[in-house]
Amino acid sequence: MSGEFTNRHRGELVQLKDLSARIGGDPLLTQASTGNTSIKLDDVLWIKASGRWLADAKHEDILVPLDLREVKRHISQQVDPAEVYACASIETAMHAVLPHPVVLHVHSVNTIAWAVRQDARQQLQRQLDGLCWQWVPYVPSGLPLAQEIERALSASVNANVLVLGNHGLVIAGDSCEHVTHLLSQVERRLALRPRTAILPDYHALDGITEGSSWALPEDDGIHALAMDLVSQAILSGGILFPCQSIFSNSTSREMFQAVPWPFSIDQCGSLYGARPFLMIEGRGVIVKKAMTSSQRAMMSGLAQVVQRINSAAPIHYLSDEEVEYSRTIATRYLEKAEAVPMDTSAA
Repeated sequence: MSGEFTNRHRGELVQLKDLSARIGGDPLLTQASTGNTSIKLDDVLWIKASGRWLADAKHEDILVPLDLREVKRHISQQVDPAEVYACASIETAMHAVLPHPVVLHVHSVNTIAWAVRQDARQQLQRQLDGLCWQWVPYVPSGLPLAQEIERALSASVNANVLVLGNHGLVIAGDSCEHVTHLLSQVERRLALRPRTAILPDYHALDGITEGSSWALPEDDGIHALAMDLVSQAILSGGILFPCQSIFSNSTSREMFQAVPWPFSIDQCGSLYGARPFLMIEGRGVIVKKAMTSSQRAMMSGLAQVVQRINSAAPIHYLSDEEVEYSRTIATRYLEKAEAVPMDTSAA
């Protein structure tokens, strides 16, 4: 990349990094490495690399530059750019097909709480009335999602707000300032008050975890998964969004069903030892000490989402096939991001 380009656009990249860090620092918008941002400068697409955390944008090089014309050429040939570039975000195709200079994709808990409803499109029509928005039915991330977005844009070329079914939110605009303002407006319109759950039984949880490989979660809000009956009912129905599937190697719903009380620590190992967490009926949540920081952040996000879903809402759950496909993609690109140094060369 030329020095002339770098000097001319350094300010815009700094703005994107600042925006990325702010978004990444808000657990109601992103959890762990979820979400991505990008900016198109001349013929270069600067986008968050796979597996990187937006929260690290100010002190780490989380952005990678890709040749936008080459990326679009791959898309036109039905090739997912994330399969071509070693560190490319799984959502590279989505960012490339959007014509706007600045694009951000967040896993807003408020948006997801609306987007998992069977009647989401009708509900959102009232909430987002007056904005240039489009509903995008759930499809897996990557090239399928980019193609679905292209279809949505063909129906509304000026759309700059996209609500992704069972997934999240995309905001696009001419500048970081523009998308920041638009994101704030959408979040304000979609804001939902979470239900208040009763406090967990810390005494019982301490007794279970003492001297074991289990611990209490750092985020007390996670206990709502076990203490709120509405949340339990919602979770027992299936998987709500792809990130929820990172906790299990199967599509089984048992992972998210509360286990009965009482039970002993011995039962934790014999019956539930393979699980990274346990929702204990009427007591609270315990987690494996070995649980990753990404899984902990995802659990916090899950609790925030289900606490915002209306008890009477008709829910659209992901099918087993959709869950398995999403898990396979996410696992593959996470492993690639951890194994390959940051570069933009074709695989």
